[in-house]
Amino acid sequence: MKNSLFVLIFSLASVVIFAQRNPFNVPVQLIDQLAESALVQFNVPGMAIAIVKDNTILLSKGYGVCSSLTQKPVTDSTLFAIASNSKAFTAAALAILVDRGQLAWDDKVRKHLPYFTLYSPYVSEEFTVRDLLCHRSGLDTFSGDLIWYGSSHSREEIVKRARFLTPSFGFREQYGYSNIMYLAAGLIVERLSGMTWDQFIAENFFRPLGMSNSNSTVSDYSNVQGKITSSKSTNIASPHNEVKGKNIAIDYVNWDNIGPAGSINSSVAELTNWMKLQLGKGTYNGRTYWKEQRAWEMWENNTPKPVNRWQRENMPTRHFNGYGLGWELMEYRGHKIVSHGGGYDGMISKTVLVPEINLGFVILTNNINSVPSALTYEILDAFLMQMDKKGKWIGDKKDWISLFKGFRDDELTSTQEALQADSAAQVKNTKMSLALANYCGIYSSEMYGDVIVTIDDNPRSPFGGLKIDFAPTALFKGQLKHWHYDTFELTWSTQMMLPRGKATFVLNSDGKPIELKVIVDNPDFDFSELVLKRNPEN
Repeated sequence: MKNSLFVLIFSLASVVIFAQRNPFNVPVQLIDQLAESALVQFNVPGMAIAIVKDNTILLSKGYGVCSSLTQKPVTDSTLFAIASNSKAFTAAALAILVDRGQLAWDDKVRKHLPYFTLYSPYVSEEFTVRDLLCHRSGLDTFSGDLIWYGSSHSREEIVKRARFLTPSFGFREQYGYSNIMYLAAGLIVERLSGMTWDQFIAENFFRPLGMSNSNSTVSDYSNVQGKITSSKSTNIASPHNEVKGKNIAIDYVNWDNIGPAGSINSSVAELTNWMKLQLGKGTYNGRTYWKEQRAWEMWENNTPKPVNRWQRENMPTRHFNGYGLGWELMEYRGHKIVSHGGGYDGMISKTVLVPEINLGFVILTNNINSVPSALTYEILDAFLMQMDKKGKWIGDKKDWISLFKGFRDDELTSTQEALQADSAAQVKNTKMSLALANYCGIYSSEMYGDVIVTIDDNPRSPFGGLKIDFAPTALFKGQLKHWHYDTFELTWSTQMMLPRGKATFVLNSDGKPIELKVIVDNPDFDFSELVLKRNPEN
């Protein structure tokens, strides 16, 4: 207890020190208090925040714990997965190659990756590097992510398999977030630089920016009783799943094969220099990494996104949304906001830049939550609004913590309602059309690979049905228990973020299974893309 009190006093003192050095009259202590409160209200194990203004660090601090098992406190040097915040690094890598004359934003992708092929010959030929970076491929958001997630497919193989993806709208017609297009962009970095993407990022950003603990792989991470360590650091946050209100520490999933879209791990202390480089429009500590023109190009709106009803009602000054090259864009309180979020298994993060006032901040957390979004608007308001002499906000100041907390409560209610609806949809007392052995076989997807169904002959299995093995993805193994008719409930046997699902066997007129349809209700992976046809030889 005494140690905890000492840590609390020390951490508050450090914030006071930052506040005393704060020449911008921004309520840093208020931000700090909101962060502490949000951690508890949203049941987040740990978090770290850094704020940079005019090259001055106003706040750099850890909150909570790295792991629910070890209770080791988070510091500003704790490593988190930053996931899709990695995309800005890939865009910046390409900006360097543009400055070197090796590349133009509007080069055809096939000029550099001859094997690049999508759903249409015209699209394949006309697709540019700019198209890779601004999410206008015609593919739906997250389309094809099952190809790479936790799979054994190589980076090049993933891009080659994208030819089997079906578009949801026209080429360059509207926004559709694509990790695989960023992977292709990273492969162009490799082709032109002669380095791997990982080496290029380390040589051109991590080393010169003093980001000595940052990395682009979890391949050397080890997990001993919830304590994550690597050859570079012992100060690493564990990802968590929240189960019935309790945070459960889970293992890292290796994202190496999608690296350019999301495999970087870093800390807020080291990301302060990355933000200073960005706000310096490519220049940091007297060194130019990319020309100022490239910075404006990366922050230019290439793909418009609609301002939805909720945004109009809650942010009347938000007049546009869009995506640049590696960055999301919007207007808020008369300022252009350049930002990006990151979602990893059991971690959520956010990086925000306001170039006009030379402001940047980053928020890293270690479970699935909306704290980074809520704190984003609290911090923006702190810098873009004013207080009167009594400390009251002048203007329409929303309580973003409470607003996003309401979303969390609604999601918990919706999840319970969905479980009840699923139970009600089950047709009771039905029988399978076939004996269990007749459902077994190999079901193949051109896009993905093989899914193998076998008898679950484990005498200790509580299911007594079938086993399912998504061969390319070690994480995707589970059991199938009869639910109704020829539909089985899929329960994963591995620890990960996906909920239970359903697997339905489609029979032909002869009563033989010819297809397997898998549905797992989640916001990240569309299992209906798999199109699993039974191999007639099995």
